[in-house]
Amino acid sequence: MKKIFAAALTAVLAATLVQAQEHEDERLRHSGEVLMEILNIPDNLPKTVLDKAECVIVIPSVKKFAIGVGGNYGRGAMTCRGGKEFTGPWGAPAMVALEGGNIGFQLGGQATDFVLLVVNPKGIDSILKSKVKLGADAAAAAGPKGRDAQAATDVLMHAEILTYSRSRGLFAGISLDGSTLRPDNSATEKVYGKKVSAREVVLEHKVATPKAGHLMISALQKASPKNTSDPKSLQEAGAEGKK
Repeated sequence: MKKIFAAALTAVLAATLVQAQEHEDERLRHSGEVLMEILNIPDNLPKTVLDKAECVIVIPSVKKFAIGVGGNYGRGAMTCRGGKEFTGPWGAPAMVALEGGNIGFQLGGQATDFVLLVVNPKGIDSILKSKVKLGADAAAAAGPKGRDAQAATDVLMHAEILTYSRSRGLFAGISLDGSTLRPDNSATEKVYGKKVSAREVVLEHKVATPKAGHLMISALQKASPKNTSDPKSLQEAGAEGKK
């Protein structure tokens, strides 16, 4: 009887693990689909800005919740360019979480997708260390669009993360100050089927891109194969990484 119970319990646990992995795989695939849609719409995500990003974060369909006070949460994926100076191809994605009462004030009951561009190596380090508060722990700014993107040198110089949102078909820069962003290591482990941190995935490149992440990575590689950030800042970032 004990053997039957143990076998049944093992089967249930295995099925639960498979279901959890499939759930995170679907979230990763959806992140790629959202990014592809945004990249394929002219004038949505300015190429001049995307080309200066070291990492891209996609949070599809942010949802509302209410536990005592209203709030919002989203789960998505993050990928960074390879190489110690972020000049290589886009690498394997890690899962992330975006939370806070400020990320959905403009939702109006509609699901909202977010795209965050990390345009400063300091921003990458802040995100991977732990939960960071946008606008406080990491300098965040509404991402420029259209003509504004051509004259956004000041924004790019002072921001670490540029934030965009898409709701009801409209895509625009949006302030996410006060929201928190953190690595979702539990979800990342489910995607890769083993214990691995976001830092090991996006900076140390210890794993290959899973099938569920191929769309996201291939879309970025096609849209922005080269990092056009200031070479001096990238060299400094590489030197810091070697310390």
